Amino acid sequence: MLCLGLSGGLDKIHENPLDLPKTFLHDGAAVLVRDGRVIAAVEEERLNRIKHSNKFPSSAIRYCLATAGVQLHDIDRIAFYATEAYCNAMLERLLVSQPDIAIPMDAKLLLRKLLAQEFGTEVEESRLSFVHHHHAHAASAFAMSGFEQSLIFAVDGGGDFLSGVLAVGSGTGITELASFPENNSLGLFYLEAIRYLGYGLFDEYKVMGLAPYGDPAPYRELFGQFYELLDNGGYRVHLDRIGPTLLRNIQVRRKGMPFTQQHRDVSASLQEALERIMFHILQHYRKSTGMKRLCLAGGVAHNCTVNGKLLYSGLFEDIFVQPAAHDAGCALGAALMVSSDLGMPAPRERLQDVYWGPDIGSERAVERELSAWAGHLDVERRDDIAASAAGWMADGAVIGWVQGRSEFGPRALGNRSILADPRPASNKDRINAMVKKREGYRPFAPSVLEEDANEFFELPEGKREFPFMNFVVRVRDPKRGVLGAITHVDGTARLQTVSRKTNPLYWDVISAFKERTGLPVLLNTSFNNNAEPIVDSVSDAVTTFLTTDLDGLVVGPFLVKKRTAGLEDWTALAVSLPAYASLHRVRAFTAEDRQETACEIRRGHSNRNSVRISHGLFDLLMRIEGEAVLGSLLDTITPERSKREALVKELLGLWEQRCVRLHPPRATLAIGSGAGHAESEPEHVTVGVV
Repeated sequence: MLCLGLSGGLDKIHENPLDLPKTFLHDGAAVLVRDGRVIAAVEEERLNRIKHSNKFPSSAIRYCLATAGVQLHDIDRIAFYATEAYCNAMLERLLVSQPDIAIPMDAKLLLRKLLAQEFGTEVEESRLSFVHHHHAHAASAFAMSGFEQSLIFAVDGGGDFLSGVLAVGSGTGITELASFPENNSLGLFYLEAIRYLGYGLFDEYKVMGLAPYGDPAPYRELFGQFYELLDNGGYRVHLDRIGPTLLRNIQVRRKGMPFTQQHRDVSASLQEALERIMFHILQHYRKSTGMKRLCLAGGVAHNCTVNGKLLYSGLFEDIFVQPAAHDAGCALGAALMVSSDLGMPAPRERLQDVYWGPDIGSERAVERELSAWAGHLDVERRDDIAASAAGWMADGAVIGWVQGRSEFGPRALGNRSILADPRPASNKDRINAMVKKREGYRPFAPSVLEEDANEFFELPEGKREFPFMNFVVRVRDPKRGVLGAITHVDGTARLQTVSRKTNPLYWDVISAFKERTGLPVLLNTSFNNNAEPIVDSVSDAVTTFLTTDLDGLVVGPFLVKKRTAGLEDWTALAVSLPAYASLHRVRAFTAEDRQETACEIRRGHSNRNSVRISHGLFDLLMRIEGEAVLGSLLDTITPERSKREALVKELLGLWEQRCVRLHPPRATLAIGSGAGHAESEPEHVTVGVV
């Protein structure tokens, strides 16, 4: 029995976006389940390289089908992560704002049309299901928890006209106890407040990391005006009060401005308010249901600080947080729900790992991919890659580490990671500034050998497995000075324990580091820069390696270092435009208030994600048909070395921001057929939209 779960949007990557709520259509993913067991899962962003992709997960579906060796017509049931009524309501809202849009106003018909276009297969209505958004969240957690019974709290920003549900899971069934409307959303409560700290949607975790630098006391009374705790676990949030009150009482931070202590204190107060509400709800339902175990899912369940405090509170004997708790995890829940309906529920086993994504391929394939970058990389095969990598890090290197199948969800769990020595506090500052290019306060996680975890971290009695970085725990006092790069300002860390059984190679590299240093811990963060999702393929890894200040890269059994590349090495590469990139000519004003024509490249369809480029580079990129060798393009522009160097330098800046692609020439590069075709409009020209 094969069941496919889907999350994400209802338009394709090369189309104009549907103007639907961003709080709903995002985090596209596909998950394939056979007889209740996951065999493949990947988020669309890993493949189309658009963060939090709100596009139809075509590539993710293709990966799942290929992994199982099946076609779409072999799938018994396809499940979408929202009810049909909700999707139709969103389409009706779209019709009001975009009356000329030429798409079906029926969600089931639209989904069938998309599947037919992408896969050449008609999907009968009987094989297509729409499931309740928050029930999918709840199922994704309970079915993976291994619990026979538990309380379930699925809580996020919104979906299906709600922001969360409380339920009880028993056996293979889930019974809803309470639901929370969107106007009482804890996710939107958090999101509305962080707008005044210079953050927005998908930035919530940044404020969670900032909160320990603040004191909640100065704004505790102020935040008390934004919510009420009611009888029987009820609560009410006043979203309309947050903006006007904060505008009167704090200095609003704009994006890019420095943080003041006031901003830190506001973050602490917001975090404390969320914790108070969560505990109020869960204390009541723990008592009223008698449930001793808890499952969490939904975007709010990614608040690892709340999870850690629940863990230490002893309110529940055991807590399971679904590691892809955000909306991508609804694809998992949707697949498991329909599989159970067809008589194949998930086995009652605790989830051990989420290495469900694409594999890097055979050793020969990896070597061939790396060798294609010969002008830029030095590659050496090592028989004991774990010992070599550990020695590299013990000597101070920060490395990319790419092995096996990628992780499903937002955490790098040892297969698509940046790794480093966790001891020097300077490593945190260095990685934030030179690799991740993000705020310096942001913490990094420790990966520790499971058998050594309790020596370094204060774990509740009987708890030793924390494989998914879902809980913030306390670092033991004597170890805080030792673990300077991963210990947060409040003495905590977002822990990952590593099992030899579930990831033997990652366990080996930490063990080898322990042999060199006496420390069974590594700093682990996701392998990406600030402009992209976590890397997935070998090509992604090389791109990120060459556009950051990482010291080295380990892919499979290969140690990879950078070579000093000259102009000829760069011009030997091919250049292409990503499917999400477009070129535009726009009206602009100079400093002297004169109007002129400017050139820009946009990531996505909005000019909010645009980068100004020179007319010369615009002319060069306009000449691309699919892909083109950079040197050949430059030959059509200028023979002068200085001008060629300037254009290459500008192009490398765009590559770093993932506005263009540079790669070894490949005749079979699959980038679509529309790149390079211009569409003239009064104020801009668009090309490269595949």
